[in-house]
Amino acid sequence: MDPFQMVVVIVLISVGAGVINNYIKSKHNRANDLASEAEFEKMANEVSRLKERVRVLEKIVTDGDQRLREEISRLA
Repeated sequence: MDPFQMVVVIVLISVGAGVINNYIKSKHNRANDLASEAEFEKMANEVSRLKERVRVLEKIVTDGDQRLREEISRLA
């Protein structure tokens, strides 16, 4: 094997190893992305649920005084 062929083989092996390494990393990242996407959906649902609870609490707090005054007025 002459030196030129040896250099070409070394370069091809290096490039092939880099491609395989990138493929493995991207495959691993895809699995992480799916897991993080599921976690994002879970957190988004929880945030929506908590926003609804805050709306209900705000309504109770702000509406309660008015309703209480009306009930006291009716009783008096």
